[in-house]
Amino acid sequence: MDPRRRVPRTDVVLADPRLVAAEGRLGRGVVKDAVAQAQLRARQGRLSPEEVADAAVAALPPYAASLRPVINMTGVLVHTNLGRAPLSAAATAPPVAAAGCTDVEFDLAAGVRARRGRGVLDALVRAVPAAEAAHVVNNNAAALVLVATALAADREIVISRGELVEIGDGFRIPDLLVSTGARLREVGTTNRTSYADYAEAVGERTGFVLKVHPSNFRIEGFTGSVEVAELTGLGVPVVADLGSGLLTREPLLPEEPDAATTLGAGADLVTASADKLLGGPQAGLLLGRRELVERCARHPLARALRVDKLTLAALEATLRGPAPPVRQALRADPATLRERAEAIARRLSEAGVDARAVPSEATVGGGGAPGVPLRSAAVSLPTLLAAPLRTGDPPVVGRIEGGRLLLDLRAVPGERDGDVTRAVLGAVG
Repeated sequence: MDPRRRVPRTDVVLADPRLVAAEGRLGRGVVKDAVAQAQLRARQGRLSPEEVADAAVAALPPYAASLRPVINMTGVLVHTNLGRAPLSAAATAPPVAAAGCTDVEFDLAAGVRARRGRGVLDALVRAVPAAEAAHVVNNNAAALVLVATALAADREIVISRGELVEIGDGFRIPDLLVSTGARLREVGTTNRTSYADYAEAVGERTGFVLKVHPSNFRIEGFTGSVEVAELTGLGVPVVADLGSGLLTREPLLPEEPDAATTLGAGADLVTASADKLLGGPQAGLLLGRRELVERCARHPLARALRVDKLTLAALEATLRGPAPPVRQALRADPATLRERAEAIARRLSEAGVDARAVPSEATVGGGGAPGVPLRSAAVSLPTLLAAPLRTGDPPVVGRIEGGRLLLDLRAVPGERDGDVTRAVLGAVG
């Protein structure tokens, strides 16, 4: 008899108690797909018909979603392709608590409707006292779009030509702004813009002056720009679009602008990302003068750009809680990183793996602090291990440099060193 005829029917396999239990956690579709794949392997002769149920159970994913946790060993602290800033433990629990019904827009004491996300708005103003008010949207590009629509639709936005940046994946600041119905009034040149350039451009059609931090590149040499403090005398609102989303000054990144200092210098509004150096979930922040923030928050477009309750919960916990992982990685001690790399390399070498500890340079990433190196340490491995490490469990993503695979430790908490060692041993086979 053809052994393929002995492959159990789908309904028979799905009746296995383990798969019945998994269906309640993952959904019938996910479980049924795992069964179908196991049946196909049995028909191909790659496993026996009696092994179909076991193979289906082994192939079940841990979650119904397809996203997988990754160990980021690229040396890029805020890696856009890997989800930017990882949340702290303090920020992951509140979204779970808020997953059901919650008082996101309800005053439990008074029994009436309340302002949405009032807790996180209070936390933002407390974190940046120079801001009279705050508003949250779904990312920084959305914050800039909302400001341009609310303050400059059918009007002009004055901006330096040296700040017409591309923010990634082909999206460009000028295209983003023009899509709102605003018109751009470009001033200066790519490398030099003066106060007189701005003053000559400002007029009765000006909605605001926009100062964009060129966060993902640097221009050196014969350059000139105008600081926010100088622009405040033009008689129109000054909006500053910050790069990495710092709320307050970071001594390790003295050239990176922050919301508190920028508002203190006279900016009327700042926009920033929450999922970069702030270390929170994806969100866009508006901070500044109450009247302007409220105009943005009450604009009809604000409804389309608002964040959900899970983001609000995670962002508030990030603001009120302990230092998030990205800040810990930024302030990691290079000597400690070197000791960790040496310990991992030693364990791998003892197991016969071509591994050694080497110096490395990490970067902030995510458009923050371009050109600023962060001293780090890495485990150097043969490049042929890159693919099996990426497809392992958990996936480990490093970078290829100098003909070797480097696993940089700057963005990896020390408690994950054992996981890294096991992952490499598993990739070696």
